[in-house]
Amino acid sequence: MKTLRKIIEINEDLCDGCGQCVPACAEGAIQIIDGKARLVSEIYCDGLGACLGECPKGALKLIEREAEEFSPEAVEEYLKSRQQSHHHEEKLCCPSVHFISTTKPQITEEIQTRAVSELTNWPLQIKLVPAVAPFLKDADLLVAADCTAFAYPNFHNDFLRGKILLVGCPKLDDTDYYLRKFVEIFSTSSIKNITVLSMEVPCCSKLSKIIEKAISLSGKDIPLEEVVISTKGEILEKIKI
Repeated sequence: MKTLRKIIEINEDLCDGCGQCVPACAEGAIQIIDGKARLVSEIYCDGLGACLGECPKGALKLIEREAEEFSPEAVEEYLKSRQQSHHHEEKLCCPSVHFISTTKPQITEEIQTRAVSELTNWPLQIKLVPAVAPFLKDADLLVAADCTAFAYPNFHNDFLRGKILLVGCPKLDDTDYYLRKFVEIFSTSSIKNITVLSMEVPCCSKLSKIIEKAISLSGKDIPLEEVVISTKGEILEKIKI
């Protein structure tokens, strides 16, 4: 039944699809669909406007109009179904079944002239790594946006050495899922510190915000640093959060 109440309105002309509003909505009412933030259903929006301050383009505003009533019960079922869907996706990805920790090869004269991988864990994708993966225990964690390894030429030596790597794309993946996954990781694994490596593009900026919020929700005190890489492969800034 429709009633006059407050609800979020999204200006699609202003929205650039950065997705910063998505993790701010605990009910999951906003999702990135076809490159734009969209209201999934009126019954999932509580009208409190927690997402308003997260939009850098000012595409969100709270208005009063006739809309379907907010339903906490429907939200609970919706979030539960999304979580089950994500668990199903993880089970379909066979590489996540095998956890691999490797050691660096001994540097010999033969290989001194070529680059050596600093990668010590597998899988890498945030969606594939369970929160209880053994390599996460007491880890120095590097959370890197997918593009950073391609943009920054000395990725392995300057950032990956001595760290456990998790990679993902905050624009293409489900940021609600990212938030829940990192809360679980931080709650169950003794993460020592976190470096977030992101690109200068707007859609990447929310990665550190997700990590920061997950640390807060987990109740842990974990040192966090964000490093921003330019599209030309240069370090633009380092930010202690």
